[in-house]
This record gives sequence, C-alpha cells and structure tokens, in this order.
Amino acid sequence: MRIILTFCLLFGAFLDSIAQERVQFSTSKSSVKLHFKLVNNLIILPINVNGVPLNFLVDTGVEETILFSLDEKKEIPLYNVEKIMLKGLGSQEAVEGLKSFKNTLSVKGVEFLNQEIIIVLDENLNFSSSLGIEVNGIIGYHFFNETIVKVDYDRRIMRLYNPELYDKSKVTRKHTAFDFTLEKAKPYLKLNVTMGTRNIEAKCLIDSGNSDGLWLFANLEKGIEIPLKHFDDYLGRGFSGGIYGKKAKVEKMTLGTYEFNDVITAFPDSISLVNVRMVPNRLGSIGGEILRRFNVIFDYQNKQLFLKENKFYDEKFRYNSAGISIHHTGVQWYKEELPVKQFEVNQESHYEKEKGAALQYNFKLLPIYEILNVRENSAAEKAGLQVGDVVIKINGNRVYRMSLDKMNDLLKVDHGQDIKIVISRKGQELTYEFKIVALL
Repeated sequence: MRIILTFCLLFGAFLDSIAQERVQFSTSKSSVKLHFKLVNNLIILPINVNGVPLNFLVDTGVEETILFSLDEKKEIPLYNVEKIMLKGLGSQEAVEGLKSFKNTLSVKGVEFLNQEIIIVLDENLNFSSSLGIEVNGIIGYHFFNETIVKVDYDRRIMRLYNPELYDKSKVTRKHTAFDFTLEKAKPYLKLNVTMGTRNIEAKCLIDSGNSDGLWLFANLEKGIEIPLKHFDDYLGRGFSGGIYGKKAKVEKMTLGTYEFNDVITAFPDSISLVNVRMVPNRLGSIGGEILRRFNVIFDYQNKQLFLKENKFYDEKFRYNSAGISIHHTGVQWYKEELPVKQFEVNQESHYEKEKGAALQYNFKLLPIYEILNVRENSAAEKAGLQVGDVVIKINGNRVYRMSLDKMNDLLKVDHGQDIKIVISRKGQELTYEFKIVALL
C-alpha cells in the first residue's frame, strides 16, 4: 500500500479542514445510475478517492469513511493527517489508524467534497479475503447524508438523487414509508419480534454492512433471551477482532405490514460488543439478508426509509449448516488437463478415423480458497475438516470456477442432504463426505 500523505501546517489548511462537506452533481438529470456487486448480501460499489478508483462496502452502520487493504501498486494522495486509535466490533484491543481531511470522493456524475477519511493500518483487517473480491474500504453516513439513495437489490442498481430535483411522489410510488431516527450519524428503526409468548418492540440499527438478516442483543429485562435451540457460531470480523455468538430462529419479525417467519438470528456475545458505543435502548440490527428482499430508498434528510418487496421477499431464511467458513488467500498456478482428439486419414477412402485422445496441458493462475473457521461440533468438524485446508471441489464443482458467494450457497443445505468436499492438506488430496444434521 502506498499512501501519499500531505501535511499542511498553514492557517489556511486549518480553515479548509473545517469546511462544510458538499455534494456536487455534474449532470442536469435528477439522478445518476450506478452498478454495484452484491456479495453475501453486501453492496460493493466502485468509488474514486482523490482520483484513484477503489471498491467500497456501502454500510449504513458506520459513520466514517474508512480505507484499508489497498493495492501496493496504487498511490493514494491523502491530506491533513493525524494519528488516531480505533475500536469497534470484536474482542481485541484498539487498532492504530490515521485520519485525513479535505478529500474528494466521486462516482459517475457526483462529487463528495471535503471528506474525512480514516486509514486503518492493521493489515489483518481485510474484507477482500472473506468476500472473494477486492474491497478497499467502507463508506457510510457521508455517502447518504446529502443525497437520496435508492438501492435495487434485484437488478444490482443504485440511484443517487439530487435533492434539488428530487420528485418524492414519483420515486417512492408503491413503496411503504417508515420513519427512522439518526443517532450518532446512524439510522435506527423500530420493528417487532415474537419470541415464545412475547411480542417485543426492538429498536434496531439499519445496517447494510451486516450480511445477516437480524441481530439481537440478549436483554432479560426486555424479554430477549437466546432460544434453547441454538448453536455457537463465528459471525465475522470487526475492527477489534473476531465476532462470535450464537444463532437461532426467531419465530416472527414484523415491520409494518411486512412479516417474516423463522428468521435466522445472530446473538453476538458480550465480549464482541464491549468496544461498541451503544445508543440508548438499542436492541439489535437489521441487516442485508432482510434488506435485500426489498428495493430500498434511504432519505436521510427527512429521516425516512421506503421499502418495496422484490422477488427475494418470500425466500426461506438459510444458514451455513455445513459449519465451515471459507476465505480467499491468494493465487496459484493450476495445471488443467485437456483431452485432444487425434485422427488418422485412410489413404484409399480419404475418410478420417478417430485414433484416440491425447492430453495437452493448460496452465492457469487461479484463486486459492482455504477453510478459515470450522464450527465446533458441526458436521464438517466431525468429518475431519480442519482450518487451513485448501478447498478443491464442493459437490463435484471445482471451486476456481465459482465465486466465493456461490461456494457459501453450497454450504447452506437442508437436513439430510450430503456434502462432498475435496481438499488439499500438506500436499495430499483428501475427500470428505458428510450428511447435514439440522441445528435449527
């Protein structure tokens, strides 16, 4: 990673650093259309930072714009820098970082001026390996605050609307409106969950950077208890390390007239939440697995969320029943054998006769996928799979032909189904086959 840090010590630089943020639309149209990738329910959007193209996770659950995991070949000019310490989700200590002022972020037709950026110096914070595509940072509140953002999860299209030309009645037609609060630059929404005989109103963070559908924080006073039928799970990685907790089914979640049954819900443990600055009365988060079932409009200026159900609305909630997490760890040369038919020609009849098949070899530079985590007491652990195993095939499909997203789908199977995984361990190819036993 090469970052050009420009330290400005003049009084004028101080005035610039406190200048108000502004958004400029270079088009006379009311909106600009952007294409994004949806990976594991997360929105990955290309954004330029001071003219350098990068990929960002679009996350309503963060205030700051954050950079990490930058390509060493790219030079990023950053201005007016100071040293900071960062804490967040995870069980470890704070990590070192830098804060930079007076930066310009841009997408097609829109510029975000005078932006603050935090640079994380911890090389272990790397979303690219867990998502299977390059991700250089996270953008949140400052992306949503001065535009209206429409996310079409179905077509993978985002629209940014110029507030001065925005026709609310036209854009939000056939959508259902919900009011939310903005607290510490993050949106919070009230929904209802049914747990046993109790119907609980829960104030939840709207968190597009969380791939799960629903997170709840255990709270006996509010009636939120972890169901008896649950399992321990690795929930992901935050700024301060790994996030662990339990997963279970919540009987019902309702949001206005929208209703979901048997919602797979994560209950993060208290250690993973120790560094999180909670707003009063927050009881959880609503994440990508719920949000992707709608086309969503975020209107931060009026503190409103608009939802319209899409083709994913009625899909069953699923979880990783196999019990392994896979991540991308690099690339390697792979020798692929390709059969080539050979023919001989009969001199008298001039007809070709198939002689047989020879082999030719095609060398390709292909991704390496390793097992990052094996859930305790899972079917995968009982079969013998281990952390660090290099995955070669899943159910007969070579993994280099699949996205990491597709691989994760193959690990979300129903009770009684079989999974066959071929791995490489210390240079030896091994095959494991096991039957899924439903945990929920």
